Amino acid sequence: MTTTKANLTEFEQQLVDKAIGAMENAYCKYSNFKVGAALVCDDGEIIIGANHENASYGATICAERSAIVTALTKGHRKFKYIVVATELEAPCSPCGVCRQVLIEFGDYKVILGSSTSDQIIETTTYELLPYAFTPKSLDDHEKETEERKHHNDHNNKE
Repeated sequence: MTTTKANLTEFEQQLVDKAIGAMENAYCKYSNFKVGAALVCDDGEIIIGANHENASYGATICAERSAIVTALTKGHRKFKYIVVATELEAPCSPCGVCRQVLIEFGDYKVILGSSTSDQIIETTTYELLPYAFTPKSLDDHEKETEERKHHNDHNNKE
């Protein structure tokens, strides 16, 4: 849903401000495209992240993953929100890799914001990546594999 910063709760507005502030920590000497993120852990701790580019572009890490990895390192596994901000007037959506990393930890609120306008997009991790491959996909596969094995074992005994 597209809205404006004024329609967010005070807490959500503060998160957008934290994500915008995190942009100052971005290391983006190649693209000059600053991105900041503010991740709210299940216990309420807020962890920020910024994008960090590398001359070997594949080694670049996005702000969203920067925040998630920091949270994981601190022992967090459940999240309530992630806010992502850029300097673009229209909010910018996370890349595909970030969407996959975000959804690894379930469905939670995503707010996309801007440091240059009041435009906001509110969504969720599941809405960002419908039909995602998640830990549940692996659980389902394991269960189905076990059922097939059991079925084959039963048929081979006959």
